[in-house]
Amino acid sequence: MTGRVAWWRRPRLLRVAWLTAVWVLLWGTFSWANLLGGLVVAVAVLVAFPLPAVTSDGGLRPLGLLRVVLDVARDLAVSSVQVAWQSVRPGPPPRSSIVAVEVPDDSELLVALLVECLSLVPGSVVVEADAAGRTVWAHVLGADDTAAIARFRRQSDRLVRDLVAAGVHRVRVEPERVAPAGVGADPRDDPDGSGP
Repeated sequence: MTGRVAWWRRPRLLRVAWLTAVWVLLWGTFSWANLLGGLVVAVAVLVAFPLPAVTSDGGLRPLGLLRVVLDVARDLAVSSVQVAWQSVRPGPPPRSSIVAVEVPDDSELLVALLVECLSLVPGSVVVEADAAGRTVWAHVLGADDTAAIARFRRQSDRLVRDLVAAGVHRVRVEPERVAPAGVGADPRDDPDGSGP
């Protein structure tokens, strides 16, 4: 078996097909003109705005992702009730805290999904995220004592464990290869030694 990849598994063709399908759906009717127009728009978008290369040393686990969705849905329901009560309860307004959440990996996808999940849940919003530093800072409504902060940290840690168990930390954006200034002008400057 050769190293050839089936056409439907090539990322660029998948992106063109996906953008074309979105274009046709936005028009609301299927026609050959919409299909061809979608192909042209999809290719133009991908040429004008190229996406970085993404690698993965393992597949995502659908059951793990389902668990993340269910956890976020549960947190959403519980937090909605808590925020609603904090809004109408008598007494002084609830105090807030900025809470740091440690992330066990510097995966950009892991940090991005954690930010999205925490921001979806009422009562918390991410104010800063640092993938390289493996930390996310969230503003948490009603976290005015150590017990509330510990409860939010447990919720966040559970979410991070679920995201890692789903395999999202394995998906990596490859860094762009940028040649140092002046490299390539003279074959002797080529760091690979292969020359132009």
